[in-house]
Amino acid sequence: MLFRFIALLIILSTLTVAQDDYQPWIKAERERYAKILAASKINYPGDSKIDVTYYGLNFKITYQPNYLIGAVTIGIRVDTTSINSLFLDLSTAPNGLIVDSLLLNGSPAVFTHIDNKLDITLDRTYSLNEIFSIIVFYQGLPISTGMGSFEFSSHNGQPIISTESQPYGTSDWFPCKDTPADKADSANVWITVDTLLIPVSNGSFEAVVNNGDGTHTYKWHSGYPIAHYLISLAITNYHEYVQYFKYSPTDSMLVIHYIYPEKFTPRLQEELDYTIPILKIFSDRFGLYPFIDEKYGHAQIEKGALEHQTVSSMSGFSRGWITHELAHQWFGDKITCKDWHHIWLNEGFATYLEVIHEEVQSGKGFYDARINNYMNIAKNAQGSIWVEDITNIAQIFNSSRSYFKGALVLHMLRGIVGDETFFDIMLSYSNDLTVAYGVAVTEDFQQIAESVYGQSLDYFFQEWIYGKNYPNYTLYWNSSPIIDSAYQISLDIVQEINSNPSFFTMPVNIKIYTSSGDTTISLFNNAQIQNFQFEVRGSPDSIVFDPENWIFKKIISIISNIEEISTPGEYRLFQNYPNPFNPSTKISWQSPVSSWQTLKVYDILGNKVATLVNEEKPSGKYEIEFNPENLSSGIFFYQLSVGDFIETKKMILLR
Repeated sequence: MLFRFIALLIILSTLTVAQDDYQPWIKAERERYAKILAASKINYPGDSKIDVTYYGLNFKITYQPNYLIGAVTIGIRVDTTSINSLFLDLSTAPNGLIVDSLLLNGSPAVFTHIDNKLDITLDRTYSLNEIFSIIVFYQGLPISTGMGSFEFSSHNGQPIISTESQPYGTSDWFPCKDTPADKADSANVWITVDTLLIPVSNGSFEAVVNNGDGTHTYKWHSGYPIAHYLISLAITNYHEYVQYFKYSPTDSMLVIHYIYPEKFTPRLQEELDYTIPILKIFSDRFGLYPFIDEKYGHAQIEKGALEHQTVSSMSGFSRGWITHELAHQWFGDKITCKDWHHIWLNEGFATYLEVIHEEVQSGKGFYDARINNYMNIAKNAQGSIWVEDITNIAQIFNSSRSYFKGALVLHMLRGIVGDETFFDIMLSYSNDLTVAYGVAVTEDFQQIAESVYGQSLDYFFQEWIYGKNYPNYTLYWNSSPIIDSAYQISLDIVQEINSNPSFFTMPVNIKIYTSSGDTTISLFNNAQIQNFQFEVRGSPDSIVFDPENWIFKKIISIISNIEEISTPGEYRLFQNYPNPFNPSTKISWQSPVSSWQTLKVYDILGNKVATLVNEEKPSGKYEIEFNPENLSSGIFFYQLSVGDFIETKKMILLR
């Protein structure tokens, strides 16, 4: 292996023409092929007859010219009755990677490299659970597909080489079994580059070797199971910013950030410092950081962000990005979606953990505002959360569906089971031996959730993961006196007919405001048109459907015939809903007489920012939507004036 690798280095040293100097027609052909390759890779979900146990990547990478020479060792276990051949996934892009030779257990082996497959003929028949190793020697300029699977770029005049292989880009730069379903038990990444550059990869830093020829070799080792697409490279003249996560009185873990020297400012350092508190929050909620024996950190790159195991690649360092990629270390890296249909188990979870972090740091009001914002975005989602077309990368990573609607599934689950049970579910899922450091599909999460909750949740997962859209509700209600101060309420909940499911089954809360105060009733809505009857104390004057906003929904209208029986008995201004809000909120009030009514909004300094109502109205109950497009986050007051009656309430806008 070493001899062959040295031979390949000699080949590289003779090259004098950079790959970027190819004729324009060749460049165009490579770009065309990249698009075809991205669309076709789903046809190659890896060889199902084998189980990859180990990846050993040994690279020499240059940037003048842009070139890669690789020797990749793959440990394999037979995962079927017997085999005498197998295939690995490796790009055959025009003028891309060329396989020079291949060793099977140290001896030359017969292979062909056609149509993105490296077909290998074994030296004999291997039986179930037999293990062997293959070393692939190859070289070339990796093609970059999808999100930018292998990129040569620059910053401030310095080269930057980076990888972002999700979902189908890994085989653009090394031979692999191209499916997230098969994690390697461990991996080594050895990277030889110019001594002016620092190469960063997953796991623990083992050693750096000065080769005496202007290059050095960095050696990285991942001792935890790792999905092929989470193996990464990031190479440039990094500045290293070191911190430590102290997770017990006597133990600490390295937290290291690899940043462009010209970008390392006090402001950026302040953002990076926040990594430690987030590590603590998530460790407390979901179990200790999953790769505690290695490290966590960031490697700055030119575009995007990806949760590479133990070292997220980042083009920006906002607190939201840091939180999201760190959350993936539990949900995405420790537990990885088994296939891209179930990407919400990665992205929906990480997006929801952003809100969990917001709640812990800033309080329930900020959580509510963020959830309301998620709901507005998720209403753009098309199709089921379970991704139907995984040949389309944009569909896999559709933000309104896989990220925001996926996050809302966890929010709604929390509303159904309650806070304590919800976090027990999340902790149990994170540490369950059937999925921890492995892979999962939705049904795995559902089974664990049901086990902790003690009840079936099949209706919930079937409609929200495999169904489409969201419920549209209309409520009809009235009340009648019974005896003393008791009143009977009759409530009809009506859903518009949906495609799949035809209607949504959900537990719902109804808050009723009465002359004796307010009360909340819990109902289980499991029909398209459903009537409920219940008693309350005091004369009811209004209701709020789902007051805590636990359900992703649209309320068409709430209709009451109380006005036909009697007019409101008093002036009243109700609390806006939702509050805090973003981007809009509803304000309701009532007047017992016909009169001139004004409803105005003021900022915290008393400046009027909006007049919502200024007209004569008959007696009755009213509601108006306030959508402040040009206002920034802050505290505001809304004031109702009707004759001598004046009342003011506070509301919070969170952008």
